[in-house]
Amino acid sequence: MSVPQPVVTPFFDEPTNTFSYVVRDPDGPACAIIDSVLDFDYAAGRTEVRSANEIVDFVRARGLTVEWILETHVHADHLSAAPYLLEALGGQTGIGARITEVQEIFGKAFNAGSEFARDGSQFDRLFEEGDTFAIGHLEGRVLHTPGHTPACLTYVIGDAAFVGDTLFMPDYGTARCDFPGGDARTLYRSIQKVLALPDETRLFLCHDYKAPGRETYQHQTTVAEQRAHNVHVHEGIGEEAFVRLRTERDASLGMPRLIIPSVQVNMRAGELPPAEDNGQVYLKVPINRFR
Repeated sequence: MSVPQPVVTPFFDEPTNTFSYVVRDPDGPACAIIDSVLDFDYAAGRTEVRSANEIVDFVRARGLTVEWILETHVHADHLSAAPYLLEALGGQTGIGARITEVQEIFGKAFNAGSEFARDGSQFDRLFEEGDTFAIGHLEGRVLHTPGHTPACLTYVIGDAAFVGDTLFMPDYGTARCDFPGGDARTLYRSIQKVLALPDETRLFLCHDYKAPGRETYQHQTTVAEQRAHNVHVHEGIGEEAFVRLRTERDASLGMPRLIIPSVQVNMRAGELPPAEDNGQVYLKVPINRFR
């Protein structure tokens, strides 16, 4: 029996180096949206929906039906447009069940008030390892792939897997593990789950930063290519070597430019914090809280 091949359309937001995807049932109108982007001008404190509207226009022009708006994890480098897409297109939202750990960590970091539930209830579905879901005639299944964050998931849909930040293109490597709740050893073991998928499995990445010597952005690779060529974790690199390499590399990295606004919004499923008594919404900047 052949493996279904979903139709995958990428959308690239260059300011955040983020790829979002519309994943379609090849035999019907059903689709899912994965890792959407809300445009954010940090200096002006202003949001826009330019990137999200590209997806809305695409879906409407093709008469598609959105069944899911999915997040691979709580992103630290862009804001999610899930609430806007949900209002415009419908569907259900989903993320990993361990979002509750991320909410607990960052709820404390940003001193979120009692109105901020730390139980994942902002999302319609909290996925566990092995859970399944439907996109029309397609079946998706869930791999829990923590290490970058505790709640990271890989969505396997037919011959395609959406790995979030767990893996980058083979010439760029793997996700950082130095955010609260991250762990390099855990990431190595999660990557082995992904690399255990069939060689021909298409892997769709959430980000690309153009490795040195490469002039174009890329979003798709395969399990076989990652096994053979990933500069951090190809076959022959053991767990101890990976942990040492990843830990040393993470120590040299700066914080993502949008981590402060992104986490506050994304831990709320893309919703902004509630307005204060003057009717204005604010994002907090904890001073000397993060290293």
